[in-house]
Amino acid sequence: MTIHLENQNKSIDLEYGVSLIELAQKENVILPYPILGALINNQVRSLGYKIHKPCNVEFFDITSSYGSGVYMRSLYFIMYKAIKDLYPEKKLNVLHSISGGKYCEIENLPLTKAVLIEIKNRMDEIITANLPFIRREVTSTEAIELFKSQGFDKEKSIILGTNKMYITVYQLDNMVNYYYGTLLPSTKYVTLYGLELYEQGLLLKIPNSKRPEIISQTKEVPKLFQVYQQFKEWGNYLGIPHIYNLNEKIDSGEIAELILTTEALQEKVWANIADEIHRRKAKMILISGPSSSGKTTSCKRLSVQLSVIGYVPVQISVDDFFVEREDTPRDKNGAFDFEALEAIDLQLFNKTLDELLAGKEVELPVCNFQSGKKEWKGKKISMQKNSILVIEGIHCLNPKLTDSISEDTKYKIFVSALTSLSVDSQNPIPTTDTRLIRRIIRDFNYRGYSALDTLRRWQSVRDGEEKNIFPYQENADIMFNTSLIYELSVLRPYAMPILVAVPEYEPEYAEASRLIKFISFFKPISDKMIPGTSILREFVGGSRFSY
Repeated sequence: MTIHLENQNKSIDLEYGVSLIELAQKENVILPYPILGALINNQVRSLGYKIHKPCNVEFFDITSSYGSGVYMRSLYFIMYKAIKDLYPEKKLNVLHSISGGKYCEIENLPLTKAVLIEIKNRMDEIITANLPFIRREVTSTEAIELFKSQGFDKEKSIILGTNKMYITVYQLDNMVNYYYGTLLPSTKYVTLYGLELYEQGLLLKIPNSKRPEIISQTKEVPKLFQVYQQFKEWGNYLGIPHIYNLNEKIDSGEIAELILTTEALQEKVWANIADEIHRRKAKMILISGPSSSGKTTSCKRLSVQLSVIGYVPVQISVDDFFVEREDTPRDKNGAFDFEALEAIDLQLFNKTLDELLAGKEVELPVCNFQSGKKEWKGKKISMQKNSILVIEGIHCLNPKLTDSISEDTKYKIFVSALTSLSVDSQNPIPTTDTRLIRRIIRDFNYRGYSALDTLRRWQSVRDGEEKNIFPYQENADIMFNTSLIYELSVLRPYAMPILVAVPEYEPEYAEASRLIKFISFFKPISDKMIPGTSILREFVGGSRFSY
């Protein structure tokens, strides 16, 4: 066979059945950090994968998102085995990302410093033993029996819902588990990790992808953690901690009631926030959040609740104040940096606020995202005696955006889509996946971008969020989770045809394939059941609100 080795930009002849690890050694492939896996025709593969046809091969290390994913999943398994070795009757739940790591809880086990040390010592022993992660293809029937033997029973049924005859599982010594993605060849590849007590659980951390020789310092985000806990408890109350629980609701015909309950919960929270704003006597509400968190609909739903208690909301979107496209700053790769504060026409924005607060009538621009120009369409607004400003935009919690306005007059809200579901207890859903899928659909429907366009820009968007949004999130007076427990079932029919259009020869195909596999776990729901005021209408259309 002839394959193309991207890392060395050369084509080489190779015998059938050579493994990736053998290829790396044979061709002396050297990366800045140890090789953890490779992309085969833009599909993530483990180093044990054997090449059996002509293909493109690109090895990656911990600095790649693929590498950090492989590394973290392998650590999940090591941690799972360590806990099962020490406490056979206890159950590990890997829940969500926070504070630079993955938050985990162990059911019915009070965590102390001594317990932490015991778990970490056992993990270190497993790593030192250089145990292989063995990838096995087993029949669905055999998989069910294996999972039952280790106490998973029904929760692993999600992977059996794919109607496949064979299922891929991983074995580590005497333990078998399923992981949503590939693992390392063996435990010795884990050279650095962190494990610490965090709230009532543990925080599992891997090396910083930008500086892999260190474990990043833990960030304290108590407000964000509280929101996660609230929605985890809500999911457990509804009986839907995992995807298979949601699918059961769909199969049983109970999904309509779940949708109504979930939407009512969000409406109640917005009503409570409106009451709190009234008690505070705030004059300006600032709503911030990362991309596709639902800031615009949040602004409109809150405005409805404010109207109920006698206010006249005046809504402003910071996005309409983007500078002209040619004046937009660029990131380190030369791409437009729409997440930078300098992408906003701050002079025009502050002039507009000053004139509004002074009682003048102002005309608001409307940003045309396709042309990259501000348009003036006669959209004029003014403040009345009982008016209140409701402003939404990614920079709203950055003090520099409204530094001329007294802090006493502001009420600050941070919104994000924090998925409370997991694939199962061992496979958390990345907190950014819901937002990414929302954005792919919105960009395709309203901004003229393909999934390929959105995926190409996503890392720049994430970098911008880390720099310009998340450092200010704890400035919020309150945090609001816009994620709906059922939403990915609604988004599936919209996302699938957009994602499958990403060509295999594009590097973004790997991420598109991952998202397709992920969203395939969800049984689809028709959007006909979704209320016209739902946050989802911002992305799939049919909203009662005007955008």
